[in-house]
Amino acid sequence: MKGSYFLVIRLGEDKTVRTKAREFPLKAGYYVYVGSAMNSLEKRVARHFSREKKLHWHIDYLLKEAELLRAYLVPSEERLEERLSVEVSKFGEPAEGFGAGDVSVSTNLYHFNQEPDNVLIRILKDMRLRWKTVKSREEVLKTRWDYGDRY
Repeated sequence: MKGSYFLVIRLGEDKTVRTKAREFPLKAGYYVYVGSAMNSLEKRVARHFSREKKLHWHIDYLLKEAELLRAYLVPSEERLEERLSVEVSKFGEPAEGFGAGDVSVSTNLYHFNQEPDNVLIRILKDMRLRWKTVKSREEVLKTRWDYGDRY
């Protein structure tokens, strides 16, 4: 399945996340990462839940230091990552330059002081998108879509 996703992440303390080429000073709190997977949504998100993996994307380096609480899978034939990121930017504080190399927004990572689920659900409903929320790699891999999915 093709689509986009939100990752809801908790960073327990202030940290500087170092990638291959950059450093990102991040405050403790909650983060939403906006991504897309136009080949296999389920495999991409399952990879994010895996602790043992080669570090490739900026998000891999953050997830090594933080806790991935849940993901919102948003199936779509259209690449929605940029539109979703713009919507999240209206509520969260941007981490400039993080994970947005292939879109025109300046970041795909946003800081929140409190859990951001109400904001994410509101965005998804306002955009009339369907989604599923998952909390583990196993749950992602078992995902089945039907007409009863949330809109």
